[in-house]
Amino acid sequence: MTLQSWLMIGGGAIAAIVLATQLLPSTLRIEKSAIIKADAASIYPLLSSNAGFQTFNPYKDTDPDLKIALSGPATGVGSSFSFEGKEGKGTQTITSLTSNKSVTMLIDLGFQGQPVQTLQLHPTGDGTRVSWVLDMDFGRNPIGRVMGLFLDGMMGPTLERGLGNLSTAVANQAT
Repeated sequence: MTLQSWLMIGGGAIAAIVLATQLLPSTLRIEKSAIIKADAASIYPLLSSNAGFQTFNPYKDTDPDLKIALSGPATGVGSSFSFEGKEGKGTQTITSLTSNKSVTMLIDLGFQGQPVQTLQLHPTGDGTRVSWVLDMDFGRNPIGRVMGLFLDGMMGPTLERGLGNLSTAVANQAT
């Protein structure tokens, strides 16, 4: 075979792989929930402020050198913080709120994307079910679509740890 033949076969194989990735989902939703023994009004202030989020930020558990810089208003829409640590850097900004029900945040990871996370509060007989939802849109990015196959396994434990931290923060707040 000639060099030209090998290049054509290699180029065709790469094109086939890129096209095949377009069959993978372009969006991903990860959702984890926990029951916290407190009412929504006790939990909501921690979710709706940049300083409150730091009381249960799951990344602080695994990265003691994580740098956090708070910005914007202390609470509400626009409340924000930047972060830089071993798992990356970016910003997280509150984009919408529904009092005692939900807080939505945009995470800007630069070239890695802009996932949206929402923390939802649902009253239950035992307290409040808190759902931590992470939505990603990979668009046509083939690498993102492939990574999407593994993100639940990678991010799920982090969200669950954050929910555990939130339960502890709420309990500490009550004492």
